[in-house]
Amino acid sequence: MDGVKELSRRMRGFTLIELLVVIAIIAILAAILFPVFARVKLKAKQTACISNLKQIGLALHIYMIDYDDKMPDRRDLKTSLPGGWKPWTGWPRSDPRAGWALVVFHPYVKSDGIWVSPGAEGLFHNREEVNQPINTDPDSPYSNYWMWRFDRPDNPIPLDNFWGKSPEQAVADLQADANPFIGIPDGVSDVELIVNPYFPKTIPTVPPELKGKTVFFGGRNRLYLDTHARWKRDVRTDP
Repeated sequence: MDGVKELSRRMRGFTLIELLVVIAIIAILAAILFPVFARVKLKAKQTACISNLKQIGLALHIYMIDYDDKMPDRRDLKTSLPGGWKPWTGWPRSDPRAGWALVVFHPYVKSDGIWVSPGAEGLFHNREEVNQPINTDPDSPYSNYWMWRFDRPDNPIPLDNFWGKSPEQAVADLQADANPFIGIPDGVSDVELIVNPYFPKTIPTVPPELKGKTVFFGGRNRLYLDTHARWKRDVRTDP
């Protein structure tokens, strides 16, 4: 008889209270762990983005070996790619998109995919200020990185643009320009070349839905002219 009672006790399962307690515990754990998992996932994308930038930096280095230590001058591509130059009226104030570089450096990179920053494709999906395809095909390769030092097709070339310049001339021109917003570099290791897109919350002309938005943790990955890459905080963007 005692054996029957014991078997009955084991078979009765959870009570409603016990089930609710288990569900509550799972919900609490999920609320704690999901943000952690999301941050770990974003950190992995940030690492992959740094890898992309280093490959682009290597491609630039090899390109300059082939072209007498000069950076490309493809202002023609800057104006002829789909949409032309700066097809928006607000911020950014110029056109830092890098579709032209995808075309120029194609012989030096393993895959066009390195021009797509993981994370940016979701956050800035279909934003014309960010994404630049190289042709009108729906599946066209595209870039969603920014290159501020190649952002205008002006003639003559502005001091803060690098079209056709050697790294040494680029540094000297930035020093001569003495723009306090850009900063005055001491050498190539101080000169930002490629960066993740970002939209400062301090600029009134930034679209409201983009204010403070950036790809990685309130900052952005940057490739410098000496080809090193790292993440740097930007207080004008949300963490």
